[in-house]
Amino acid sequence: MRQPPASLEPRRSDQVKPSPLWGGLGGVFYFRNQLAYTENHTMTATNAKIVAILTALPGKASELQALLSDMAPSCRAEPGNLRWDIWQDKAKPERFILDELYIDAGAVEAHRETPHFKNYASKINGLAERTAYVVTPVDLG
Repeated sequence: MRQPPASLEPRRSDQVKPSPLWGGLGGVFYFRNQLAYTENHTMTATNAKIVAILTALPGKASELQALLSDMAPSCRAEPGNLRWDIWQDKAKPERFILDELYIDAGAVEAHRETPHFKNYASKINGLAERTAYVVTPVDLG
């Protein structure tokens, strides 16, 4: 396994952005306080991904964005979380895509028991129409 450039020294995960890439086909992925180097970006068979499409109700886009933004630090700090990002649709700015990746289904269940998720669950129906998908990687052989 090749080593990353010296400029990418290991740091605590709360000091870096998720999954910074470095050179060519290799990559460096920051997981909670540990550093893992890979030769490619293949996910493991146990990873669980959540993709949620959230379309703000009329007049609620700013409130929805604030709710999601406020959750980010807590979600990213969860031990089983590998990625937690918010995307905004350029063509339809009231639509947000929530992109989450967890080490396994158990980490998803633990996420759903956190106070920040329960707060989100108590507010989301008044802010947005929501479609969520929990998916696992497909073995491409």
